[in-house]
Amino acid sequence: MEERTTLTMKDIAREFGISVATVSRALKDSPRISAERRAAIQQYAHEHNFTPNFIAESLRHSKVKPMKLIGVIIPEFTHFYFSSVLSGIEEEASARGYRIMVAQSNEQYEREVKICRSFYENKVCGIIVSQAKDTHQYDHFQQLINAGVPLVFYDRICTGVNASRVVVDDYMGAFNAVTHLIETGCTRIAFYGSSMTMEISKNRFNGYKDALLKHGIQPDPALICNCDNRTDAEAITPGILSKDPPNGFFAVNDDTAIGILYTAKRMGFKVPDDISICGFTNGQRAVACDPMLTTVEQRGVKVGEEAADILIGHVERTIPRDKMERRIVRTRLIIRGTTR
Repeated sequence: MEERTTLTMKDIAREFGISVATVSRALKDSPRISAERRAAIQQYAHEHNFTPNFIAESLRHSKVKPMKLIGVIIPEFTHFYFSSVLSGIEEEASARGYRIMVAQSNEQYEREVKICRSFYENKVCGIIVSQAKDTHQYDHFQQLINAGVPLVFYDRICTGVNASRVVVDDYMGAFNAVTHLIETGCTRIAFYGSSMTMEISKNRFNGYKDALLKHGIQPDPALICNCDNRTDAEAITPGILSKDPPNGFFAVNDDTAIGILYTAKRMGFKVPDDISICGFTNGQRAVACDPMLTTVEQRGVKVGEEAADILIGHVERTIPRDKMERRIVRTRLIIRGTTR
């Protein structure tokens, strides 16, 4: 990631020969500034990677103390894992007298930044977040921490800021799943994973790779695919199966695994006689397919409970705010009908 240029509103004001207040209004798209002037200032800010420090600005005008309200950012409501994490957060928070405010980033960096701004303006006492796939810049998270807002990451952790986190043992979950595929007769195993910019993707890939190497199997680059949803899995799997097909698949989540299963069956392969498939999540869809899916259970509810417990600990100062708490929730392999 490129290092971002440090630029302030004073710098922009000096460039255009205007006041800082005018710059601020232009960046907020105020109609008090002409459309031409707004566009020029916004374009300049964009070209120089400038993001307003909304936290500092709000803090200057703030006289209201944070409430017992926790902000929660979820990448996608439709994903079973994230909804189960939310359930765990709500359960723990409610039991301890806290309410939650929930928003979906929809995997978009810009939307995530706006949610952080909204949460801060609504005086949340802390934020629990799984970062969007699109997020490669972390100023909005660092601004919250600098302003004294406790932050806890779950699932997709942000290594760019020093904050508490709750993760599942992605490495061992993948290692055990691929080991099971090998021990049940698979010799060529494909890996369908997410972008390697995310820690969970790296950990699951390393678990896959190390399980192969431990059993004397060299990873085949042709079988390593950037694919983490059902639509893409259905698009690329025919090509994977058309020439020297693998006899095993390990997918980064259940939806992707189900896409592989659907495609393999449509092409005439028998599961698990010809091909074994393992997913990662253990959501409701894992038992709604035929055969039912072998998968790694992520225990989302437990992840949510731990994240809420850490955040409330930071808020109530039973856990020092400058201490980075790290907790790991153990996974387990659920063996069903897609593996032998």
